[in-house]
Amino acid sequence: MRKYVIAGNWKMNKTPAETTALINEMKPLVADAKCDVVLCVPYVDIAAATAAAEGSNIKIGAENVHFKASGAYTGEVSAEMLTACGVEYVVVGHSERRQYFGETDQTVNLRTLAALNAGLKAIVCVGETLEQRELGYTETLLKYQTKMALTNVTAEQLKNVIIAYEPVWAIGTGVTATADQADEGNGYVRAAVAEMFGAEAAEEITVQYGGSMNAKNAEELLAKENVDGGLIGGASLKAEDFSIIVKAVK
Repeated sequence: MRKYVIAGNWKMNKTPAETTALINEMKPLVADAKCDVVLCVPYVDIAAATAAAEGSNIKIGAENVHFKASGAYTGEVSAEMLTACGVEYVVVGHSERRQYFGETDQTVNLRTLAALNAGLKAIVCVGETLEQRELGYTETLLKYQTKMALTNVTAEQLKNVIIAYEPVWAIGTGVTATADQADEGNGYVRAAVAEMFGAEAAEEITVQYGGSMNAKNAEELLAKENVDGGLIGGASLKAEDFSIIVKAVK
C-alpha cells in the first residue's frame, strides 16, 4: 500500500507567533485525515511548530538541510541539528533552491543522503522548466534527476524517501499541470525508481505532485493513479484551503 502524504512548504513565511496560531487553527481541521500531514517550516519556526503540533497528527519538517554534519558553512543547518529540534521530514532540492541558491543534482544527492543517514524522511523535488518541456525532455530529465538524487541510497533508506514532481513552470505561477500531465510526470519518476530498485519498490514509493495544487484542483489531481499526495506551497498558509486538500485524499 502506498502512503499518501500532504505536505505544506511554507517557504519564507510566518513568524513563530504566526506559526503557533496557524497550526492551532489547522489541527481540528485535519484531525481525521486519511493521509500523513506534514508542515515544512522555516528554521526559526521549528520550535514553535513542534510545540504547537504536539499531540496532533501533524508532523513537522524543515525546508532544507546541509550535507555536512558540521563545519564552516555559515547560514546552513545540519541533519543532526534538525533531528535534535524534533524535525521528522525535510525538503531537498526544491526548484527555488536550485534556481536561486545554486543547488545542483550532485548537492541534492548529498543532502538527501545526509538526511537519510540522520534518520530523517526526505521529500526530494524534481521537475522540468517550460523550455525543457517544450523541447520534449520531460521524461529524460525527470528520470535523470530522480536517479541522481537516489544515487547511493539503499533499498532500506528508500522507504524514507518521498519524491515530489514539481514542474518548474507551475510553481508559484498559478499555472497548474493538467491532471494527466501530473500523472504522466509522476509516472516517469516511478519508472526511474523501478529501473533502480525494482517494480515493487516503485509501486510502494510515495510520489507527490507539487505544482500549484490547491483547494480547487486537489481532488482531480489526487484521483490519478500515480499521484500519492502533494507538496503544497501557498495553499498551506491558509488553514481552510490546506484542510480541503488534505480531505481530498479519500
